[in-house]
Amino acid sequence: MTPEEMLARLLYRDGLMLVIDKPAGFAVHRGPKGGEALDAHFDALRFGLPRSPSLAHRLDKDTSGCLVLGRHRKALALLGKLFKQGKVGKTYWAVVEGSPDADEGRIDIALSKRDEARGWWMKPDPHGLPSATTWKVMGRGGGLTWLALEPLTGRTHQLRVHCAEMGWPIVGDTIYGGAPRQGGPPLHLHARAVTVPIFKNKPPVTIEAPVPAHMRALLAKCGWKDQ
Repeated sequence: MTPEEMLARLLYRDGLMLVIDKPAGFAVHRGPKGGEALDAHFDALRFGLPRSPSLAHRLDKDTSGCLVLGRHRKALALLGKLFKQGKVGKTYWAVVEGSPDADEGRIDIALSKRDEARGWWMKPDPHGLPSATTWKVMGRGGGLTWLALEPLTGRTHQLRVHCAEMGWPIVGDTIYGGAPRQGGPPLHLHARAVTVPIFKNKPPVTIEAPVPAHMRALLAKCGWKDQ
């Protein structure tokens, strides 16, 4: 990714944080298997500061959308605290297979690691960490449903496991859904918006990421209209 491409993905900037539109298919940081990672390109986002910004949280490699960065150490500490305390609002859009019976609801399914050899793969586990997600139907069509998902906890792969366990896996999910490993659709999960109470005496900042190209066709089937 060139510096120009990284700058083109900047959604928001102030003295403490940046929000970028993460592309699907990019790991946010280099894993044990190596490969290109997004944080290797953060130098393009210094804007005169002596250090590059750093990740305030994580998104899965295959998830697109709002990614929050702290611009310096104090900002990063503050953002880390806000995320840990659950004060950052997060809304994801997903296209799922099938259709919930209701129009909105809440999922409470505790999660734990499937096994150490599988890395970050997760499984439902009554003795695992409490995990909660609220969901709302935004549209339906063609055997698919467009959902707005709000994770109330921040477990790895939480939204993917929760949707799959409810019987409506996310389109393109090769781990928890039925998507093929090769040649299937990309994961249809997008971090649509974040709301961050970054300044004490000002309203929280809300930032939205545009709908990515790979999700437009199926969202349109479910009633989404490009503005």
